[in-house]
Amino acid sequence: MNLHNKAKRALELMDLTSLNAHDTNESIIAMLDKIDAEIGLPAAICVYPQFVALCKAQLAERSFNSIKIATVTNFPSGKEPLEAVLDQTRQAIRDGADEIDLVMPYNQVIMGDPDTPWQYVRSSKDVCGEKVQLKVIIESGILSEPEVIAQASDIAILAGADFIKTSTGKVSVNATLQAAEVMLSRIKANNKPVGFKAAGGVKTVAETLPYLDAAERIMGQSWVNAERFRFGASSLLTDIKSVLASDS
Repeated sequence: MNLHNKAKRALELMDLTSLNAHDTNESIIAMLDKIDAEIGLPAAICVYPQFVALCKAQLAERSFNSIKIATVTNFPSGKEPLEAVLDQTRQAIRDGADEIDLVMPYNQVIMGDPDTPWQYVRSSKDVCGEKVQLKVIIESGILSEPEVIAQASDIAILAGADFIKTSTGKVSVNATLQAAEVMLSRIKANNKPVGFKAAGGVKTVAETLPYLDAAERIMGQSWVNAERFRFGASSLLTDIKSVLASDS
């Protein structure tokens, strides 16, 4: 596969993301304006909950009907009360969210309490039901050790996650290839229909390639599609456009 096709593939697997403290309606619309249907559409848009309704209206206006709307809950600390997280989830779904990216209470995993993270994931999935996908952020950079990353992955998978996701992008270490390989291996070992999302720090087409290679090696080539594999990124689209422009 040449670089042009790799760039197109990265675009199709991307959750175009804006999770900044200074986000406004105008800045979210400006992000959507960067999407060029002629080169391809991302898999999803990922924004804070207060922008879900705006994105739903904007995507409909642009006839970008295939793009999912994702939002975040318990973000980024993983420390909000469960009922507040569930209320936020319900409101986001009412506003039009197709996917919920929940931050697992990852510090509880480190402290030896698997039950609290399990409850957050299970309760959130119960609210999401079958129509809304639940992507669980384990914050792999904080968990750090492979065995702890594996444990957090198992908790999320067994509690009903549709995806497991590396990172919030708000800590010093975000997506790493080592964490990705551990998480993908746990998906395979649990033998459940769970996807994987690498988020934080994947900024170029070249940086996507090791993750795709790992997923194909562990899960098989046909497994790697937007239903099962995503990149969470904000600046990746700029590099994708650069690659496609230079190759045109």
